[in-house]
Amino acid sequence: MTAVIEVDHLSTRFDEHWVHRDLNLVIEEGEVMALVGGSGSGKTTLLRQMVGLLHPTKGQIRLFGEPLFTGNAEQERNLRRRFGMLFQYGALYSSFTVFQNIAFPLRELGVVDEKLIHDLVMLKLSMVELLPRHAWLMPSELSGGMIKRVALARALSMEPELLLLDEPTAGLDPDRSESFVRLIRSLHEQLGLTVVLVTHDLDTLAGLAARVAVLAEQRILALGSVQEIMKVDHPFIRNFFCCDRAQRALQSRMSEEKV
Repeated sequence: MTAVIEVDHLSTRFDEHWVHRDLNLVIEEGEVMALVGGSGSGKTTLLRQMVGLLHPTKGQIRLFGEPLFTGNAEQERNLRRRFGMLFQYGALYSSFTVFQNIAFPLRELGVVDEKLIHDLVMLKLSMVELLPRHAWLMPSELSGGMIKRVALARALSMEPELLLLDEPTAGLDPDRSESFVRLIRSLHEQLGLTVVLVTHDLDTLAGLAARVAVLAEQRILALGSVQEIMKVDHPFIRNFFCCDRAQRALQSRMSEEKV
């Protein structure tokens, strides 16, 4: 397997507070990896470092085999074409229409053919199960579930190989959350994406992730399948993975796989 993301001896400090110390992680091509951990464990910080949005204090990150933070603007620009990111609350531009939000990365990265942009935007809307008429709505006119789908369409606008999701189902009711998880799972299978997500939602975790990295005590405490993680004797893992709700989520996922 080819490594899409390699985190090598990464440490992160904000003022006098250490978030990560000597953290190592490899994410392979085509897999779905979830990052979980308690509040302040550095999950979202690590996610942002993986795509060059935050600089670690020490260590190195390689994306598609190329080191980040080299200062080479052309290299960074080329790498940005290869990933898309869905932020926790969508982060849509409130003064842009849905169409303009999805088209924005295309225009920023040099696509100038307006007909091509139009066709690509409509394709991405279709991929996230939205209709052409939704392209002309403003973000204020969208439901929470639609905002997530538009943000996902924007993340997919440049045909990325890597998709990063920060709390993808946060703020959604159970039905919309389940529908969104099914959509991401389908896109992962159809497009062959590598997916990295931060989540605290057990149903999302059980529905998507093949492997889980647990962040605690400034390091990756455990790494493996959910079943492997649950065998680790640690207070956070017991509280997070071994509660009744976690068991129900896992049983539901196993039932789906048998169908």
